[in-house]
Amino acid sequence: MPHGILRQQIARPVLEICKELRKVGEHAWVVGGCVRDTLRGERVNDWDVATSALPEKVQQTFRKVIPTGIDHGTVTVLWRGEAFEVTTLRGEGAYSDGRRPDNVVFVGDIDQDLARRDFTVNAIAYDPVDGRVADPFGGIEDMKNEVLRAVGNPSERFQEDGLRILRGARFVATLGFELEEQTEAAFRGALDTFRKVSPERVREEWLKAMKAIAPSRAFEVMRRTGILEVTYPELLEQVGCEQNQWHAYDVWNHTMRVLDESTGDPVERVAALLHDVAKPRTRAKSDKTNDWTFYHHEKVGADMADRWLRDYRFSNSERELVTGLIRHHLICYSDEWTDAAVRRFIKRVGPGNVEPLLRLGEADALGKGRNVEEELAALKTLRRRVETEIEQGGALTTGD
Repeated sequence: MPHGILRQQIARPVLEICKELRKVGEHAWVVGGCVRDTLRGERVNDWDVATSALPEKVQQTFRKVIPTGIDHGTVTVLWRGEAFEVTTLRGEGAYSDGRRPDNVVFVGDIDQDLARRDFTVNAIAYDPVDGRVADPFGGIEDMKNEVLRAVGNPSERFQEDGLRILRGARFVATLGFELEEQTEAAFRGALDTFRKVSPERVREEWLKAMKAIAPSRAFEVMRRTGILEVTYPELLEQVGCEQNQWHAYDVWNHTMRVLDESTGDPVERVAALLHDVAKPRTRAKSDKTNDWTFYHHEKVGADMADRWLRDYRFSNSERELVTGLIRHHLICYSDEWTDAAVRRFIKRVGPGNVEPLLRLGEADALGKGRNVEEELAALKTLRRRVETEIEQGGALTTGD
C-alpha cells in the first residue's frame, strides 16, 4: 500500500493527535498491530500512538488525559469523545517476572522503541504527519511473504515475555502466516518463562485465536512447540488416538476439523475444541463389534473441561455453556423421535442452548469425514422440529 493511501486510512482523531504533538515540537507515530492491519487492508478499531514527548508533556498538550500507565510511559488521551493510548518511546530493562519489564528507559529514536517489540510485522511505525514509514526489521517484507519472525534474537524476545510464544501461535491462525524456522525453534526454550503467564492472559489469547477462520493453525503450533504441554496436556492424549468406524480421522485431527468447521462465537469454539477431550480416557474395545467405544466420554469430558475452565478463569456463564455443549453433544436424532421426545430434548439441553448445540453437532458431523450428508440431514430435520415446538409454545415442564 503506497504511503499516501496509508495516511488516508488513519482515523482522523489519531492524525489530529499526531499533529497536536508536532505543534509542540514533538514527533508521533502510529505503531504496532494497527499499522500491520492497515497495511493488510483490514478495519482497525484500536489505535496506538508512540511519541517522543514525555508523559508530562503529553498531559500539558491535551486538556483531558488519564495517567493509565504513566510509570511505563503510557497515558490515555481523550479526544473528540474517544480514548487513545499515547506512549513515550521507550526501551526496557530486564523481565524478571517473565511478563513485564522491571523498568523502562525513555528513548528519542523510533527504531529503538520498535526493537523491543515481539514480531517484525508488529514492529512497523508510521508518521502520518510526514508520511514516513519506519520499518527497521523488515516487517513489510515479512508481511508480503506471510512470515512471522521475531524481532532480533528470538530466544531473547521470548525469554523477556513468556506470553509472546502464545501470541505467535495465535498470529499464525489470525494472520494466516507461517512461523520462521528460528522463531519457532525458540518457542520450547521459552516454556519456563511461559509458565509464569497468568491464566487470564492465556484465556484471552485462546479466545482471540478462536476468531480466526482456522483456529486449528494456532493449536497445531501449540502442539508442536510444547505450549499445550503447559496449558492443557490432556488434549495431547488425542494425538494418534484411533477412533471407531464412523470416523475417518484420529481424535486430534477430528477435533481440529470440528474446531475449524465450528461457526459459533469464540466461547462456543472452545466447546468444539474440548468436546472429545475425554475420548482417550474412555476408549475401550467392544467384544461384540471389535470396534472402539467411548462410553460416557461426553460426561467425563464435561467434568474435565469444567476443571480447566475454572483454572483459566472463564466466567460462570461461559463454563455453563461450554460444559453443557460437551455434555449433550451426542445428539443421536432419528425420525422415530416423537414430538414429546423433541420437547424433552429442548428441556434437557435448555432452550437457549439448542441452537449452539446444533451448530456444534453440524461441525462434529463435518469433522468425521464419513456419513456426513446423512448426519447433516438428520440435524436439519431436528432443527426444523425444534423450531416448530418452540413456535407452538409446547409444554417443556410440568409448570408449562
